[in-house]
Amino acid sequence: MALPLAAQTVKKTAPETKAPLEQAAPAEAAKPAPYDGPLLRLAEVLGSISYLRELCGAPQEDWRRTMRQLLDSDAANEPARRERLTAAYNRGYRSFAAVHSSCTLAARNAEERYRNEGATLATEIASRFGN
Repeated sequence: MALPLAAQTVKKTAPETKAPLEQAAPAEAAKPAPYDGPLLRLAEVLGSISYLRELCGAPQEDWRRTMRQLLDSDAANEPARRERLTAAYNRGYRSFAAVHSSCTLAARNAEERYRNEGATLATEIASRFGN
């Protein structure tokens, strides 16, 4: 009988002992930045705007490129952070894709509200946490 891959590769070894400073370093790296909440919301808003503008045939301002720039500037060397921001963008995109299949007045109103929210978030993040 074949074992699952994870069961096949498990090796029993003695636990490694590390100096206290080495053990504390990963906890510091995992500590969220104070602007993580607003930044994740901004990523979600960018995804929503991207879908709604595409749906309504509005001139594309390339929201995906904006999101890539955000990822490159904030999470270039942190794969887990990059994944969280990408997931937020995709969640925003998919949330409207699940509800709106054609451009309606409600979709246009939502796009305008989200653009306003995104502009507010970007301004607040830059003013509170910018350099």
